[in-house]
Amino acid sequence: MNRIKEVLDEKGIKQIWLAEKLGKSYNVVNGYVQNRQQPRIEVLYEIAKILGVSVKDLLIDNPLKTKNE
Repeated sequence: MNRIKEVLDEKGIKQIWLAEKLGKSYNVVNGYVQNRQQPRIEVLYEIAKILGVSVKDLLIDNPLKTKNE
């Protein structure tokens, strides 16, 4: 799971812009944004660089962990 959609929304960036910067189709980027598919780690780093955030900002912690762990 990733937070690409949330980061795009926070920054007011459109998926089509990100797709152009990545050199990927809108459909591929939309798959990432909708969490239907996950980008390879190299692509995740590229997305983070383009958006000016850390890779950690694009990731969701495991929702199965409890706060006490």
